[in-house]
Amino acid sequence: MKKDLLSLLDLEKDDFETLFKRAIQLKERYARGILDTLLTGKTLGLIFDKKSTRTRVAFETAMIQLGGHAIYMSAQDTQISRNEPAKDTARVLSRYIDCLAMRTFDHALVEEFAQSATIPVINALTDSFHPCQILSDIMTIIEYKGGYKDVKVAWVGDGNNVVNSWINAASVLGFDLVVACPENYQVNPRIIDMASLEAKSNIVFTNDPKDAVKNADVVYTDVWASMGEEDELSKRIIAFEGFQVNKALLSGAKDDVMVMHCLPAHRGEEISEAVLEDKNSVFWDQAENKRHMHKAILESLILGN
Repeated sequence: MKKDLLSLLDLEKDDFETLFKRAIQLKERYARGILDTLLTGKTLGLIFDKKSTRTRVAFETAMIQLGGHAIYMSAQDTQISRNEPAKDTARVLSRYIDCLAMRTFDHALVEEFAQSATIPVINALTDSFHPCQILSDIMTIIEYKGGYKDVKVAWVGDGNNVVNSWINAASVLGFDLVVACPENYQVNPRIIDMASLEAKSNIVFTNDPKDAVKNADVVYTDVWASMGEEDELSKRIIAFEGFQVNKALLSGAKDDVMVMHCLPAHRGEEISEAVLEDKNSVFWDQAENKRHMHKAILESLILGN
């Protein structure tokens, strides 16, 4: 039976643990020059409606290094752009490829593909969720902190797709998460309902970034205006005053705090130049780990592990 990864609520706790363990193992083996070509002869399709650097290259290199092939398809170059129904495209692609990763705006489109496809479908980012990003981020936390169970993660910024996936992860794994968003830019109540947060005390919401980062082990931020919202940036810069992750804000966190950003970063907006260029920064390890986590995800879904 095929399995999709559309949001982190699709995973049980054991699924998370298996992916973390396997991704770290694959990373270590690759560093030793061991090539795990378990997906030889398999093909990954990538349909991207949104621009991408890290996610696209991470998926392509992950598939290649596992012995398979990746085919990149801009949505504008497919019959989707000429209004072919998603269910038709999904059925046809299921006859050609072994897995499909989609990066688009409307989450409902990915869900529609998954319903009609007979191959695994992966959400490579929608306006609602970014599950693969958070899996690789928690992998990075495990590498640096030895685990995630006793870690406090503070989100400072917009109530966007990335924090939605953090909420999903915390709801399953149980680590402490404090989400600080400005008024009018909070997390959509639907996301809170989906994660059944009324029964969970480990996830807290606030409008105060200083309160959020207090004694935090990890501070995470993202751009204030996501793709498709760029025309709102000038308004958001005003609304997000005080939400920049800088040395002053981090003074309330733990001395060994990890600062994370899914990138690309807007230096001087949501994060200061000094923090981004700090010698102890983990941003680049965080970005690299997407490749190894994508390997674990692809191997699991395609081979049914």
